[in-house]
Amino acid sequence: MKKIIVPIDFSEHSEYALKTAAQLAKQYDAEVLALHMLEMSDIMLTASEGLQNQKAAYFFKLAEQKFEAFLDKDYLKGINIIPIVKHFKVFSEVNDVAKKNDADLIVMGSHGVSGVKEFFIGSNTERVVRHADIPVLVIKNNIPEVNFKEVVFACDFSEESIRPYINAVKVFEKMGSKMHLVYVNLPNERFKNTAEIEADVTNFLKKADVDLNRLQDVNYVSDYTAEDGILNFANKISADLIAIPTHGRKGLSHFFEGSIGEDITNHAKLPVMTFKI
Repeated sequence: MKKIIVPIDFSEHSEYALKTAAQLAKQYDAEVLALHMLEMSDIMLTASEGLQNQKAAYFFKLAEQKFEAFLDKDYLKGINIIPIVKHFKVFSEVNDVAKKNDADLIVMGSHGVSGVKEFFIGSNTERVVRHADIPVLVIKNNIPEVNFKEVVFACDFSEESIRPYINAVKVFEKMGSKMHLVYVNLPNERFKNTAEIEADVTNFLKKADVDLNRLQDVNYVSDYTAEDGILNFANKISADLIAIPTHGRKGLSHFFEGSIGEDITNHAKLPVMTFKI
């Protein structure tokens, strides 16, 4: 892990993300790209060229000054911080910055639930997750010590989950994390007996070309909802992080059909890391 992007909007939650990224940067000798996306109104962008340039220069200068003060933190000492200010119209541009700089991870703050669901319903974090080709680590609270020892990877063991699974294995091996795979068996049309689940898991691991000894890391959980199964299991093992696969622009994996993925990210007190299918 050499480059970490942190979108900054000067909020308390973006500082939680920045603190987390700083700890990861120190652990892996990585640099942090602090990205402020300066939103230009349509009125300004359609103004005359001269007026537009003047206003753009003013807002960029203002953002740079505010950014400089925001990044003047003791916990950033000794870290190579690269401030980037860009104007945007769509949040897919965060992924463009990630590609251009060959970044390994995006760390982003989110409020989670505050009376209403906001994470996967039109929020900026959702837009970043849906367009990101690299893993996105969502932080909702201040984490005094970043140490993801125990990680829950929610999986349906379908072929489309192989890619995010392989990417997750690589990431968590570098972090020295113990990855617990969890399959939630539900009392509906998707219910499978033990033999069927074990056959699916064995076939999945063979296609993923990994050591079949990982079978011992697979956990079968029965619950009324996938969300409850995942969160209850994470609580049971005192997990430090929950990882989930996403379809990116197409939405969540069918394992998280409906609102399950949103609910996991909204209701989990833990950090959540997404991996694109």
